[in-house]
Amino acid sequence: MRAKTAKEYIQKNVVNPERITAKGYGESELLKPCGDGVSCNEADHLQNRRTEFIILK
Repeated sequence: MRAKTAKEYIQKNVVNPERITAKGYGESELLKPCGDGVSCNEADHLQNRRTEFIILK
C-alpha cells in the first residue's frame, strides 16, 4: 500500500506519469530482521517501513 500511495502522489506531480512504476516488497526486503513474530523496537520498524526511489535517465 505504501508503494502504491507514493506512486500515485508522484504521478500527480510529474510531466510523464506513465513512466512511474512502483513495487511493494512487504516483508521480503527488510533492512532489520523484524518480520512476523519478531520483537523489534520502533526505530527498527521505521527502517523497514520505507519507500525507496530509483531514478533512471
